[in-house]
Amino acid sequence: MAQSAQSNTETDWVSRFADEVIAEAERRAPGKTIVVASGLSPSGPIHLGNLREVMTPHLVADEIRRRGHEVRHLISWDDYDRYRKVPKGIPGVTEESHAQHIGRPLTSVPAPEGSSYPNWAEHFKAAMVASLAELGVEYDPISQTEQYTSGAYREQVLFAMKHRADIDAVLDQYRTKQKPGGKKPQQKPVDEAELEAAEGSGAAGEDDGSTEGAEYFPYKPYCGECNKDFTKVTAYDDETTELTYVCTEDQFTETVKLSEFNRGKLVWKVDWPMRWAYEGVVFEPSGVDHSSPGSSFQVGGQIVGLFGGEQPIGPMYAFVGISGMAKMSSSKGGVPTPADALKIMEPQLLRWLYARRRPNQSFKIAFDQEIQRLYDEWDKLEGKVADGTVLPADAAAYSRAVRVASHELPRTPRPMPYRTLASVVDITAGHDEQTLRILSDLDPSQPLTSLDEVRPRLDRAENWITTQVPADQRTLVREEPDTELLASLDEEGRRSLAMLLEGLDTHWSLDGLTTLVYGVPKVMAGLEPDAKPTPELKVAQREFFALLYRLLVTRETGPRLPTLLLAVGADRVRKLLAA
Repeated sequence: MAQSAQSNTETDWVSRFADEVIAEAERRAPGKTIVVASGLSPSGPIHLGNLREVMTPHLVADEIRRRGHEVRHLISWDDYDRYRKVPKGIPGVTEESHAQHIGRPLTSVPAPEGSSYPNWAEHFKAAMVASLAELGVEYDPISQTEQYTSGAYREQVLFAMKHRADIDAVLDQYRTKQKPGGKKPQQKPVDEAELEAAEGSGAAGEDDGSTEGAEYFPYKPYCGECNKDFTKVTAYDDETTELTYVCTEDQFTETVKLSEFNRGKLVWKVDWPMRWAYEGVVFEPSGVDHSSPGSSFQVGGQIVGLFGGEQPIGPMYAFVGISGMAKMSSSKGGVPTPADALKIMEPQLLRWLYARRRPNQSFKIAFDQEIQRLYDEWDKLEGKVADGTVLPADAAAYSRAVRVASHELPRTPRPMPYRTLASVVDITAGHDEQTLRILSDLDPSQPLTSLDEVRPRLDRAENWITTQVPADQRTLVREEPDTELLASLDEEGRRSLAMLLEGLDTHWSLDGLTTLVYGVPKVMAGLEPDAKPTPELKVAQREFFALLYRLLVTRETGPRLPTLLLAVGADRVRKLLAA
């Protein structure tokens, strides 16, 4: 048993990080609750790349919880960040309707037209909150609007202002603009697509608060007149905490007491390390936008010490790509969200995609035909888990996909192959009675009694067909026989169709029809039905299959023929194939 656990730890990235986090937490604060963290900015649709910001600490926290340790997974909603730009492709949002709000806190920007939520941040948080619930992610949410406007960070803000020279000295080592006598540091190039994918994490803004030729201040007020952050601190008194700022947007000037003032926030490169210290974060991953010198994660590692804390340990996570997303179902013109993915795949599959790859490995989430292969791979893994032949790392990824420490995720009672379900709903156009008839015929020895047995996988497959498969690739079964094609067949072609029709009654199941459609060309070639295929036989099979497709669905390809025959029904097959 010990050897198995050791093998699992050696091959499973989640276990390795859990070991490191537990050891680090014990070093820092023995016996205290372990804190891991994520940060998300609801500046627009929170997409599948941002989900890695959550899933990486979630999986580690869940492993720590399974081992009996107290752990908190914080998700900081960076909803007090400035509204930086108007996203494209969002219904009810235009430059005319929302450009006027640039510079305001996300919680002070109106939600898209028609939304039931009170502001922009809550509108985009809602979809992610629902998706995280479906994925089984347990977390403690923190609204940065609430934290700042309630004065929760007052001591930290006053401390940062008092020690602004120390903070400025750290930041100055990394600034890209060359100062007199300074040297511009080398910047590691970052892939533009990956930077775009990082949009929406709390690390999206890289502001350090510096203004050329002016005294450095790490705090930015929101203007008392326009509520925007086009403000510049012009004076600050450490003793009285009096702060004076001017808004460059409307020239509004105000003097406030920072010890009582709550309408502003620390600039990002100071804000993030302040929170590490405030919350005692031990583990937090960082996105690709932190791979260059001077990034907020690297700089924060030096600033956090000023606040009496330590930088979290954690990996940089890599890009999450998308395979074949149909724009019609995306909320942001081709940048899909977790909600988009959960419409076409069960939560277990989506969790598995993040659990099986190390954070520094990029991977793609399939919205095209590849999703069928992914489901085949998943079902094969389930089979290996059931019969005990699964490898330790694969078993660990599977376990993390299907359950969390407290419970197992709801699952499809009878998980039929996704590609089969997709083919059936494609052919039936989602007609429940027809779908039930066909799925019951797949295995007559164990017929379905209700479609609920194959839900929610059936619903996901239907959503995939209706939202991701173009209309010209959908399957349309002929209403009437192709008499011209049937009349043009030679004797061999007519015999092969007759042989298929003769075997329908005795082979009417998925396995039986598979044997039949592959067997007809074998018998026609003088071979036994179970003969191993030769190159010549494979050619004959392809030609026979193409003929069946043309007679049944007008094209030379389509769903797997055994599934298609079951879906069409024996009587209609006879009508369309009778030469």
